[in-house]
Amino acid sequence: MNLKSRGDLHVRSVVSQKWMILLCIGSFCAGMFFTNRMWIIPEPKALARTTAMEAEKLNLVSEDCHSRILQEKEVKPETKIIYREVSNTHNAIQTLDKTISNLEMELAAAKSAQESIRSGGPVSQDIKMSESSSTKRRYLMVIGINTAFSSRKRRDSIRATWMPQGEKRKKLEEEKGIIIRFVIGHGATSGGILDRAIEAENAKHGDILRLDHVEGYLELSAKTKIYFATAVNLWDADFYIKVDDDVHVNIATLGATLVRHRSKPRVYIGCMKSGPVLNQKGVRYHEPEYWKFGETGNKYFRHATGQLYAISKDLATYISTNQHVLHKYANEDVSLGAWFIGLDVNHIDDRRLCCGTPPGQLSGSKRSIRDAAKVRKLCGVSLSNSGRVVV
Repeated sequence: MNLKSRGDLHVRSVVSQKWMILLCIGSFCAGMFFTNRMWIIPEPKALARTTAMEAEKLNLVSEDCHSRILQEKEVKPETKIIYREVSNTHNAIQTLDKTISNLEMELAAAKSAQESIRSGGPVSQDIKMSESSSTKRRYLMVIGINTAFSSRKRRDSIRATWMPQGEKRKKLEEEKGIIIRFVIGHGATSGGILDRAIEAENAKHGDILRLDHVEGYLELSAKTKIYFATAVNLWDADFYIKVDDDVHVNIATLGATLVRHRSKPRVYIGCMKSGPVLNQKGVRYHEPEYWKFGETGNKYFRHATGQLYAISKDLATYISTNQHVLHKYANEDVSLGAWFIGLDVNHIDDRRLCCGTPPGQLSGSKRSIRDAAKVRKLCGVSLSNSGRVVV
């Protein structure tokens, strides 16, 4: 190889090296340029695009919430109207039930009045009281003396002691607001000899309230329920009392006791007890449904003894309104206590209403009362020398 060819090769090598350096520098610059555009420019666009999408979503959510609020505002008055209509319907049904119950009670009272009219008894005052509720006067208490067909001597003993007769009884009703009546139903055979005897007795004294009820020892719970329902329909009183016909009562003591509780709602007052539930058949006070009170040997819930107890008007009205669904147990005092279980009732235990016969209470000049009626119990009684109950 000659010198000229070697020079040409050297020159080409130098030139190619320069071009390579320039090409590398150009490639580096181009790479930097494109790299900056890829990292700087797209990022704001992506951010702007994301922000716009989120804003659009937020706008849609806001519009949706706004539309829902408007819909709720539009539906709310309609909901109120529906609730109001349902409430009015419920009240109307309750009023209708009470009206039906009152009509049934008026029918029962009318039947009782019809029976008394047939017997010629003086029942005009009771009929006048039941004609219109607007003309009723307010009484302090209505005393219903539970009696039976065979208890004529007991009734006569009560008439001779603590139950005024004739004009005195009318004066007691008008001035003291105290109604007293013997309470009895009908015999198994309507219009039989037992009914005729009671009708003749009522014609003489006019102090018997006849119930639409068939008498029987095992029917005392039903009789008690019908008595309260009938009494609350006939007389508007603060208290309604049930007392047995073998109990002599001091009316003044009883009245003073009740007046102290006159302003209280739902009053149930008496000699409260909690006796054992008897499951043995054939014994007195046997409870056929003893299994409802728990295990054998359990006691009853607290309730007033059946000799004498009083309930306020709202409780008597409750019995009248719900008499068709109130369950009857074998013992009427247990039944009454059971009807008030679950209600907000003021149970008042007054030991003065615990009836008993202290030793020697009926002696000497008072022997005639004991022998005539076999009176066994006294409630808050002070006897005078003549044997009469001091009222």
